[in-house]
Amino acid sequence: MYFNITCVDSATSARCGVLNLPHGSVPTPVFMPVGTNGTVKALTVDDLKEIGFNLILSNTYHLYLRPGEEIIKKAGGLHSFINWDGNILTDSGGFQIFSLSALRKIETDGAWFQSHIDGSKHFLSPEKAVEIQVTLDSDIQMQLDYCSHWGASRKEAEKALDITTQWLRRAKSTWEGAVSNGGYKGSLFSIVQGNFFNDLRQKSAEVCIASDTPGIAIGGLSVGEPANVYYEMLAYTSALLPKEKPRYVMGIGTPQYILNAIEHGIDMFDCVLLTREARNGRVYTRKGTISLKKTENASDFSPIDKECGCKVCKGYSRAYLRHLFKTKEILYSMLASYHNLYFINELVANSRRAIEEGRFLEFKKNFLSHYADGEENEDSM
Repeated sequence: MYFNITCVDSATSARCGVLNLPHGSVPTPVFMPVGTNGTVKALTVDDLKEIGFNLILSNTYHLYLRPGEEIIKKAGGLHSFINWDGNILTDSGGFQIFSLSALRKIETDGAWFQSHIDGSKHFLSPEKAVEIQVTLDSDIQMQLDYCSHWGASRKEAEKALDITTQWLRRAKSTWEGAVSNGGYKGSLFSIVQGNFFNDLRQKSAEVCIASDTPGIAIGGLSVGEPANVYYEMLAYTSALLPKEKPRYVMGIGTPQYILNAIEHGIDMFDCVLLTREARNGRVYTRKGTISLKKTENASDFSPIDKECGCKVCKGYSRAYLRHLFKTKEILYSMLASYHNLYFINELVANSRRAIEEGRFLEFKKNFLSHYADGEENEDSM
């Protein structure tokens, strides 16, 4: 992987760049749609290309359980298996250590999981996480990490950070072996943890910098903390990271969070929020989100967003989309998901142009002033 910074905003830490990856270049900042099980829900790979994506996210843990790494290996890797010729970033399974707390047990060597599918037991070590991602042929893979929850004690946070640090060393060693011996071309990202303790965040950032992985992710955010705490910790942590490496914040999807991240020099972000909310009847507009379920949309023949250039807004009305939702037609999820991902991709693309033209703060302020006018706007994850 080669990361080239092409311009930096004069008033903020926002910057534009290009990630050169095995399956093509990716302009940054970039939003990555989430395809946990090897598919972005309700969309085809042609839809994703049409919108403009060349980097999506899949999940190591879920693909390991089903269909299994051997099936994907026989298919020639994840790209071939899902018919995607763009780039893929894979999460290591660290989020599952956090989110499936009732089904796992953490040890220094790794984590035991009870499958949410059939109850079978599995062990995931940092080495195993790398090996699976090599089999998947991920263009970017993440180290296995241990994320502590919002409100965790300092003792819990220190334990999680200590384990994450040990796992990073072991993951890097395994990754380096795969690159040198097997011809694997994917990059490894380390992950900053430390919960919401500034000194632990600094310690973790120093470890990640010393490890010299191709990129660094900021983990342990969007775990239930208030928005102001999130913003403060993101600003603090991002300032600790080297400017020459790509920076990735996991799990953010609203315009407010994304624009704030870009302002602080974050290059990459992902979230399931856009497609999940689409499937549940909520779509994004330049004036905030709206619920298509509302009765007022039953006879509204205008598009979701009159300013949007996506094929959904060009061809379908709110009334029709509401009808599809109410009748549980599969087409609804396809169209709403397409629109929401188009919306967020366009927002990020417009942010890149604003940075290049030296007007990012003005762009952010103007966008959010109109977005906040939306009656149903939500400043939440």
